[in-house]
Amino acid sequence: MASSKTITVDVDDVSYTDNVEPRLLLVQYLRERLGKTGTLIGCDTTNCGACTVHLDGVSVKSCTMFAVQADGHSITTIEGLARDGKLAPLQQAFHQCHALQCGFCTPGMIMQSASLLNENPHPTEQEIRDGLEGNLCRCTGYQNIVAAVQAAADGTVSADSDATETAGVA
Repeated sequence: MASSKTITVDVDDVSYTDNVEPRLLLVQYLRERLGKTGTLIGCDTTNCGACTVHLDGVSVKSCTMFAVQADGHSITTIEGLARDGKLAPLQQAFHQCHALQCGFCTPGMIMQSASLLNENPHPTEQEIRDGLEGNLCRCTGYQNIVAAVQAAADGTVSADSDATETAGVA
């Protein structure tokens, strides 16, 4: 058995210091230690994107990153996008545009979309589709997901739902 390592990470603006096994995946740390269950485990191979989080503002797939690699970094999960009980505009757009069916891919799709919009605030439809490559949805035809990203980019989202209604968290 490998010896544990102490890590300190900021997750959703809260600092955590924990002893972890070096082989513990970041997705397992977030879900099992911190209770951030919106970050989903889908494939364990980076193919589906359900585990997407932001590490220092950049999208990463947490199923193939060790928790010790996140030491000293800032992580944002789907739970961290909502503020003061209100959905983030992108979460609201997914809700309003019906950009989900079963909801399994939704947290990863939202996190990847947020990264895309941070890099390119006004993407074209093709840029959105290209930016979401690597995040799979088995239920939709992606059209409503693309529409939600466009609505968030265009600012045509009403901000009337609270985070308890639907936060993209399973």
